[in-house]
Amino acid sequence: MGVRAIARHLGWGRHTVQRYARAEHWYQVSPGRHRRGSSLDVHHTYLSQRITETRGRISLTALHRELAERGWQGSYSPLRDWARHCLHQPRRTPQPPPAPTTARQVTGWLARRPSSLSEDEHRQLKAVLDACPELATAHQLVRDFGDMLTQQTGVLLPAWIDEALTADLPGLTGFARGLTNDLDAVTAGLTLRWSSGGTEGAVNRIKKIKRQLYGRAEFDLLRKMILLA
Repeated sequence: MGVRAIARHLGWGRHTVQRYARAEHWYQVSPGRHRRGSSLDVHHTYLSQRITETRGRISLTALHRELAERGWQGSYSPLRDWARHCLHQPRRTPQPPPAPTTARQVTGWLARRPSSLSEDEHRQLKAVLDACPELATAHQLVRDFGDMLTQQTGVLLPAWIDEALTADLPGLTGFARGLTNDLDAVTAGLTLRWSSGGTEGAVNRIKKIKRQLYGRAEFDLLRKMILLA
């Protein structure tokens, strides 16, 4: 097949086909730069061995002197270029700093039971509390009030109120001062096992039925549906 026929078959120019046909090696027509051989190539194994033996502590000057003793007559520059190319260590990408803790996260950690927090959350909460003594005091007050709720130890409420007022922390101080307006009722709620939860549930159920029948029925039907419910 002639050059013209090959060019028509490949869709190339005739001169391009001729250049490939006349080339003795592939890299003579391959695009891009190609590295030519160097007199240092035969010493690469020795250089790598010496660097391994000395754990990388040998200097290029010492390597150049050893190569000269082995008969290499090259200058220092090729050795330096080889070291830059072959011994280059890739730069480590710095890890981004961890995201700062948000106020929502800290609030959740303070309000949740300690047993529900993971080890990482315990560690982060401890770091936050160590950096802010006021927040550590608020954390202790929240925990003490939570213990009164779960253990029904309302007798400790007056002492807790005094501690909260003495701490003078935003939010907790106003909450503690509001408890004193009806101290007996709050103490009873934190001490007795009875509550108005059932009554509140019945009231909410009646309100739900009332909203469903709004504008559709009168009081008689509402009364029957509540009694049936």
